[in-house]
Amino acid sequence: MTSPSSPLARRLFVGRLAALALALAAVPCARADPGAPVLLVVGDSISAAYGLPPGAGWVDLLAARLTAQRYPHRVVNASITGDTTAGGRARLPALLAAHKPAIVVLELGGNDGLRGGNLGSTRENLSAMVASAQSAGAKSLLVGMRLPPNYGAAYVREFDALFADVAKARKAPLVPFFFEGFGERNDMFQPDRIHPTATAQPLLLDNVWPALVPLLGPRR
Repeated sequence: MTSPSSPLARRLFVGRLAALALALAAVPCARADPGAPVLLVVGDSISAAYGLPPGAGWVDLLAARLTAQRYPHRVVNASITGDTTAGGRARLPALLAAHKPAIVVLELGGNDGLRGGNLGSTRENLSAMVASAQSAGAKSLLVGMRLPPNYGAAYVREFDALFADVAKARKAPLVPFFFEGFGERNDMFQPDRIHPTATAQPLLLDNVWPALVPLLGPRR
């Protein structure tokens, strides 16, 4: 019997690993359809399902609902915790080139506001992202957010209005407030009072769904 520590044993082990890797690579993803239209979600921690178990986020629920209702779309979640509109704008061109989406859902801006950022820059970034998606042949959906009142009345009003302004200027549909219907309920948020709980995820999807459905086209 070959010793486990012998060079021959190590070569055999590496060989088996390589064979296993090749075999796994040859197995297609059961839910991936290369020909399906792509629905790309570009967001921050809310869409990245921060603090939630795998599969519990609203984007995962969206993918399941699309399948259940016989829409052909394949969902790609390109959301990153902590992302801003500047970050989303910087990485969107590569995402558009890689995935060639039919629909782009833009859920960004919350971190800009929470950090007290320049809202003119936020507006410009969102507008540029919608324009880029549209130029790439994708339909865009903008998801709006609101800030707590402690940021000052003028800043809060400007932040709230910029989503509608961009949507109107770019003729893109808008979800006015992502947390509509539960934003004041502490029990729907994790202890940080920023990130919704698993219980709130279906409500997020329900807030997005009416604006999204007209973009989906025919079912299978």
